[in-house]
Amino acid sequence: MPRVAICAPSTPMTEEDAARVSRLAGAEFPGMELHFHPQCFLSDGHFAGSDAQRLDALLECANDPAFDAVWFARGGYGACRIAEDAIAKLDHAAQDKAFLGYSDAGYLLGALYRARIGHPIHAPMPNDIRREGGTAAVRRALGYISGDRSGLEPSLDRHPAVAFNLTTLAMLCGTRLMPGLANHIVMVEEVSEHLYAVDRLFFHLTAHLGGIAGLRLGRVSDVPENDRPFGQESEAIARHWCGRHAIPFLGAADIGHDAANRIVPFGLAGRAQGQ
Repeated sequence: MPRVAICAPSTPMTEEDAARVSRLAGAEFPGMELHFHPQCFLSDGHFAGSDAQRLDALLECANDPAFDAVWFARGGYGACRIAEDAIAKLDHAAQDKAFLGYSDAGYLLGALYRARIGHPIHAPMPNDIRREGGTAAVRRALGYISGDRSGLEPSLDRHPAVAFNLTTLAMLCGTRLMPGLANHIVMVEEVSEHLYAVDRLFFHLTAHLGGIAGLRLGRVSDVPENDRPFGQESEAIARHWCGRHAIPFLGAADIGHDAANRIVPFGLAGRAQGQ
């Protein structure tokens, strides 16, 4: 069974939640070894330790040949501050590892995919144990690590795919971390943004997605109320900006900041047999 290192490139999780994840893994995935790096529980302002501490922990996990996968503890904000330095310092031991996470971890997943290092995977994270129904989300990720492909996003097909938080992917555009996505299906989701902000993000993002095979929209959840209605819902916004840039809009994706968040391996990796 695989050995999994867990670190927190963004914000911290609690030791109590880590223990809940470990108990779940021990009960349902005997033989899997989870190793929570002590850095997961550090606090330095917003972050799980300083930039240097978060970078060091990521490199320790990724460059240790004893681990088969690196699982990012939670999102929030902070991964972009260390991503370029991390990519520059990853060694051969990182090459065959799975890297799992979503939300703010997308900065690292995108950078890894661009650099062709390891196997980036949009997947639930340990801190999702706190969500309503979060046990199922964590179980889905643990199952995938163990070889179970039933948690894959159901629309995955012959096209390479990626999945990102909308803000994260929009911020990646124009940076040295942005992967080439020509001929890919791009899936995006968002949480806790006003609809006018969602519109603004699509304005920027779609200008950088020329040549993709299509866009799918995951859940746009916990939308704050504005002082006036925006007048369009998230799907209409996505359709509008896809139409402006001749990007095929392909409908819904089963991803989001919730316990139902499904798994999307970047590229063509990890497809269920027969897909």
